[in-house]
Amino acid sequence: MSGLLIGCLVASALALGLAPLLMPAGYDWLTHTTSESAAQGVPGAWLARLGFVLLGLAVLGLAVRSVAWGRVGRLLHGVFAVSLFGTAVFSSRPFDPAAAFDATEDLLHSVTATAMGFAFAFGVVAVALSQRSRPGRLRALDALAVLASVVLPLGMLALPDLAGVLQRVMFLVAYAWFGIEAWRLSGRRADG
Repeated sequence: MSGLLIGCLVASALALGLAPLLMPAGYDWLTHTTSESAAQGVPGAWLARLGFVLLGLAVLGLAVRSVAWGRVGRLLHGVFAVSLFGTAVFSSRPFDPAAAFDATEDLLHSVTATAMGFAFAFGVVAVALSQRSRPGRLRALDALAVLASVVLPLGMLALPDLAGVLQRVMFLVAYAWFGIEAWRLSGRRADG
């Protein structure tokens, strides 16, 4: 099962990494976010949406199987996963300012994306606290994950021309965190 979760993480990262290749002219991965590669009415948006769903499935699987995360950590990462599904279902406005879009759907996307960010940060803290006595915990990665989930969104606001690359760095940190957790799960029983 852990191999399947790791496979979902890898496939998700590939989908989000390759999604810019399907974008129409004007999309710049340095400036435009992953949500904008999954935006309303954008040709090729299916690939980024698939990336969100696959990441959500992997995290949901981890939350179900990782009893060592504690109840609160499992719940918060479950919220993260469900929020990822929401970001796939409710798409953001297109990166082209002249394109028509559904404002309600864009708002719902913003709500699910915001919930996703908070759930990840608090979920990492909850897992770190539940496992603080476990030998071999990578506390530095926990700290980096929380720091990235707070600082990088602020950086995206302060440096909008680099919002796309900053968000991708944030996703890379999350993939590393979840990947290590999936790898650890593969080396022990789910209830360990």
